[in-house]
Amino acid sequence: MTGPSAPRASAFAGLRPLVADPRAQAPDRPGPGGIPLDPLQRVGRRRERPRPGERCEMCDEPVGAGHGHVADLENHRLLCTCRGCYLLFTGEGAGGRRYRAVPTGSRRLPELALSASQWDRLQIPVDLAFFFRQTGVDHVVACYPGPGGSTESTLDLSAWSDIEEGNPALRGVAVDVEAVLIRRHGDGFECFITPIDACYELVGLVRRHWTGFAGGAEVWARIGDFFERLRARSADVAAG
Repeated sequence: MTGPSAPRASAFAGLRPLVADPRAQAPDRPGPGGIPLDPLQRVGRRRERPRPGERCEMCDEPVGAGHGHVADLENHRLLCTCRGCYLLFTGEGAGGRRYRAVPTGSRRLPELALSASQWDRLQIPVDLAFFFRQTGVDHVVACYPGPGGSTESTLDLSAWSDIEEGNPALRGVAVDVEAVLIRRHGDGFECFITPIDACYELVGLVRRHWTGFAGGAEVWARIGDFFERLRARSADVAAG
């Protein structure tokens, strides 16, 4: 790492069910505790068979694969939730200053204005990173995946401000629940505005399948598959 200070663990904790290997998850912190939502948690929910140990972190109901996530804004943590609890926090301001549902839609910016020199100024030591803002944090958080999980990088704020100025769409990223995911390809870049939990899905994928010094063929194939799926479900938007 060439940044001005040592990298640190990722700014978000949680995402236990997204990362099946327990080594791939960030350290857990105490959750908000159960809340009495029994009459609501079954409304409009499609029952899925949960994996062993997968439960809603708000009401303790079992959850299946593909469940939603809610951001705990106070603790900077993502909570795995059942459908009912997730829906409670999808409306604007529904969770007050404490909770916010992570959206499901992704956008691709095919005409991203980003040069190799601008990327180098960010001092990201790899060709893949995601950027997001958090409640109570006065700077953009930059993280990148690796064999040890998600690592937070010290970010040159002026460098990121220049990128946002050239790509105004990046300023519309929802705080706490969306991220800008950028992948470098040679002299070009691929950019998505995506739900924050998708970024941590990628982190878990890299950690589980990385082998040796360079990662191995399997992890790069899986990264390619991840981006192929992301492209397929993303709508193209203008960067300006």
